[in-house]
Amino acid sequence: MAHEFTAKLDTYLDGELPASEMKALDAHVRSCPSCAADVLSRVQVKRAMQTAGKRYSPSPEFRSRIQGQIAARARVSVGRMWLSAAAVILVLLVATPVVNYVGQQRLRREQALSEIVDLHVAALASTNPVDVASSDRHTVKPWFQGKIPFTFNLPELQNSEFTLVGGRIVYLHQTPGAELIYQIHKHNVSVFIFPEQAISPGLRTGLRTYRHLYFNVQTWNEGGLTYLLISDTAPQDIGKLAEMLKAAAQP
Repeated sequence: MAHEFTAKLDTYLDGELPASEMKALDAHVRSCPSCAADVLSRVQVKRAMQTAGKRYSPSPEFRSRIQGQIAARARVSVGRMWLSAAAVILVLLVATPVVNYVGQQRLRREQALSEIVDLHVAALASTNPVDVASSDRHTVKPWFQGKIPFTFNLPELQNSEFTLVGGRIVYLHQTPGAELIYQIHKHNVSVFIFPEQAISPGLRTGLRTYRHLYFNVQTWNEGGLTYLLISDTAPQDIGKLAEMLKAAAQP
């Protein structure tokens, strides 16, 4: 859509487009940072040309003839041009901090996802991926008591496709948490549980699903804790386990 409007920008700044096209271009420029920057650049060029033109003074007769021909159009054009320029500058002033903020949030989220992926890969690569090896939730859950500063519930897996392998203690920014490992269709699923404050804000905004490298990640908050599930299995498998964990967490 930006390419469609680029050829019309100079005519737009001169206020020579039909009213309907002026309105459409006004709306587009306000929402398109690329075109907004282009318009601002063209406005600066026009201003430089106006300044350079003042070095030469036309004769009174020439001035009178030209002014008589373009006076009406010039008033409208200049008014529209500066209104458009002001709108563009406002868009840039507002859009730049927003774009920067969004970029920073995305970077923080990617960094947080990378940290979680590293923990998952470390477990996969280890010859002893769990500290407590058991398929019995009543064995695994009590093992964590006194080792981490929170408690959690585990779901009953009977009649499900999942198998509990065991668990281990992991650290994120020096905060201890739990990693539980489940299997489904020969794929390992890591379930990380940390206090909310240990997790990047970008991963603490409700139920979310991400794709990072070759892994699917699902995360949500529950009772002051953040749960993160990660695996290379299908997203629907992760979703099923997530629903079981959320149900188990309910009082």
